[in-house]
Amino acid sequence: MQKEAKKLQKQIGELKQSDPFADPDHALDNAAVDTDVREQVGHHTIEAEVKALQRKLTDVELALQKMQKGKYGICERCGKPIPVARLKILPEARFDIECEQKLRK
Repeated sequence: MQKEAKKLQKQIGELKQSDPFADPDHALDNAAVDTDVREQVGHHTIEAEVKALQRKLTDVELALQKMQKGKYGICERCGKPIPVARLKILPEARFDIECEQKLRK
């Protein structure tokens, strides 16, 4: 799981570097309107991807903390064990499937 956390951190860093708004000369650039629109779309897309990866990274880090405390694999809502099959697919799962579905309603 630590490999996953490092991988996510690397992906976040790479995305941030590829953000067209990360270029310090961007504000001074008098690009054509269509170029500006593409840069804005690119920025918003990267921003959304970074947020999703940051949420996943937070969940992975929380799972690592739970492992250290001996509480990994326990549903945060009902306290029941999360099925191993679910943890194999989503190691950072915080809830069992039933509780996850209830939270999404």
